[in-house]
Amino acid sequence: MITSTLHVRIISPQQLILDTDALSISSKNLQGNFDILPMHANFITVVENEPIIVRVAKQKPLTFKFKVAIIYTTNNQVQIYTNIESSENLIS
Repeated sequence: MITSTLHVRIISPQQLILDTDALSISSKNLQGNFDILPMHANFITVVENEPIIVRVAKQKPLTFKFKVAIIYTTNNQVQIYTNIESSENLIS
């Protein structure tokens, strides 16, 4: 069975920032732009000072920007680890 969403959590030592199902995630690392879609292959990357866009069904895309974030994808789940103190707040 193919699922049309993936589960996304943005976590910092201080708090759980986001916990939702999403259609996709987009950002940019040192190699360039990338997208994470449902059933994505295992993937890990570091994102520095780049927007992380989380697209949720029937909702405006959520955009976050952190000084540093680690994105880890496995088993249709995306964990984004950051330190909230290094965040520039929710962009939109």
